[in-house]
Amino acid sequence: MTQTHFKTAAVIVAAGRGRRAGGDVPKQWRPLAGRRVADWTVAAFLAHPGIDHIVLVIHPDDAARVAGLPAAVIHGGATRDASVRAGLESIADQGFTHVLIHDVARAGVTPAIISAVLAALRGGAAGAAPALPVTDALWRGKAGHVAGTQDRDGLFRAQTPQGFALPDILAAHRAHPGGAADDVEVARAAGLDVAIVAGDEANLKITTPDDFARLETQLRGRMDIRLGNGFDVHAFEPGDHVTLCGIRIPHDRALRGHSDADVGMHAVTDALYGALAQGDIGRHFPPGESRWKNADSAIFLRHAVDLASEMGFAIANIDCTLICEHPRIGPHAAAMSARMAEITGIAPDRISVKATTSEKLGFTGRAEGIAAIATAALVAS
Repeated sequence: MTQTHFKTAAVIVAAGRGRRAGGDVPKQWRPLAGRRVADWTVAAFLAHPGIDHIVLVIHPDDAARVAGLPAAVIHGGATRDASVRAGLESIADQGFTHVLIHDVARAGVTPAIISAVLAALRGGAAGAAPALPVTDALWRGKAGHVAGTQDRDGLFRAQTPQGFALPDILAAHRAHPGGAADDVEVARAAGLDVAIVAGDEANLKITTPDDFARLETQLRGRMDIRLGNGFDVHAFEPGDHVTLCGIRIPHDRALRGHSDADVGMHAVTDALYGALAQGDIGRHFPPGESRWKNADSAIFLRHAVDLASEMGFAIANIDCTLICEHPRIGPHAAAMSARMAEITGIAPDRISVKATTSEKLGFTGRAEGIAAIATAALVAS
């Protein structure tokens, strides 16, 4: 029987010390493919549309490490099951119908695995968990020697997240004496039936130092890279200078626009907004608002850069081409790159500013104005 009302929290258990993984800090706080292990794990659940809330259960000693993580943070207990129970108790009266319980060390969890567990729960399963069938031959050992074999039929390697109806798994944990290997064991002790869904080799649990290298390769392989482009045009009007990519250049005319008409910086800003799927300058700074009259376009660019950071992206590089007959851009290109680097916070050698003419064709060829086209690349940070 399916359930129409469905509100799901994720409880991520991150209170362990992870000593077998080596390192000077617990494994969940060690760097991995440009982020920390816990950052990857939280991000996976944050990005999934089926998750309404995230609880991160940590060791009290790690309180200073969680600043900026988009999750409710509580302190765990001395054992894994005690930490899980603490996480469950923290959401017991918040209206959640279901919960997914996940080990923070499985930073490679995929959207497909989360969706599969949720689908099983939506289909009426009391519990659901991902697993991989055992395919290797199994031996029993004694004193360093093979003492026998074990039939592998029906054997699975358990993974997380393990999902349940919240009231059922909370009652099961309250009744359990402790010492369970995972939440499926707790659920089955309470008589709950748990469905198996397909796991994934990518969803490995970091246990030893070698696991960091394996998972690093996987995560870098699915790194989020965004590209955006921007295009802008401004006509000439009477004046004595133009501002291009933040640099004032003497000229016998000026560019007409509501702000400072910096056509190059506008194109770059729109390229960043485009890569983020966040519209254009006009959406964020409507030209009909008088407060943006004659505004420094650096304001717009800084906003786009800050927005990228808030959404978890770093700027990899920017390429801007100015299209005009005059003024000459070459003598100012280095200063333009330096100014844009100052605003964006990236190295000047990651910002290209160059120029071309339109061979006297079109409005730029007739020297009626200047056009600019820009491309920006963003990488998940």
